[in-house]
Amino acid sequence: MNVFTEVLSPTFLLRDALYTSVVIGLACPVIGVFLVLRRMVFMGVALPQLSSTGVALALSLHALGHIHVEHGGLDEHSLAFVGALTFSILAVTALAFFEQRHVAWNEARVGAAYVLSAAASLLLLAKCPTAERGWLNLFKGEIIAISNSDLKLTVGTLAAVVFVLWIFRKEIILVSYDRELALTLRKRVFGWNLLLYLLIGLAISVAVIAVGPLVTFGFLLLPPMAVRPFAGTMRQFVVAASVLGGVVSVAGFVLAYQWDLPVGPTDVALLGIVCGVGHGVQWLRSRALSSR
Repeated sequence: MNVFTEVLSPTFLLRDALYTSVVIGLACPVIGVFLVLRRMVFMGVALPQLSSTGVALALSLHALGHIHVEHGGLDEHSLAFVGALTFSILAVTALAFFEQRHVAWNEARVGAAYVLSAAASLLLLAKCPTAERGWLNLFKGEIIAISNSDLKLTVGTLAAVVFVLWIFRKEIILVSYDRELALTLRKRVFGWNLLLYLLIGLAISVAVIAVGPLVTFGFLLLPPMAVRPFAGTMRQFVVAASVLGGVVSVAGFVLAYQWDLPVGPTDVALLGIVCGVGHGVQWLRSRALSSR
């Protein structure tokens, strides 16, 4: 209890890292709900990796001297964000385009995108030890040293993404859940899909810069997967996933701080346990109903 009280204290030294973790925990599951709803779980793996490839490219070009950072201009962190955002936007725009052409992003295509982007990242960083160290820290989810400016960027961006999703929730849910009905009602399916994918790309870019691709993927998909069997409505689905992500982010941070573990992997492992318990409860409930 003393550790929990210390972590939640306003004077806690690592409060920016804690706040960032909580914001990611609350917001990313909301984005993940739409990936689960559209049966695009594997895309939740590929998009953070593609975004991190943009980070690797930006860091490598800077380390090799192809991009010069001048005083008062972009710093390395800003370059990494630009790289992540560029690759994410390109990926989601391609996704919307191919979906409009009725080209399915099946598991094989998504797996290929993930593998190729991971290989490209490693090749880009192979000759850049300085860039490699920064990228590996990002990949491991090392969020302890996050700055106040990173916190503000993360909070502002994710709050804007969630707000836009809430404003246009009816249209986005319709085109996600029943594309044919949306076409019948003369909805602009391509436009709404593109808006959703751009919001997903923006959220993933910011999350990857803040906590890395591993943690981003964990919070995108594990909370929605854990609560989906128990949610009766879309509102319950979204709220429960977000609350679970927020609670686990705090609990994971406390455990990591107490046991001197990396915060990101601790959060993901704890989410995995919760997800496993939830599906175990659902299985037992189904067995009990079937035996009646």
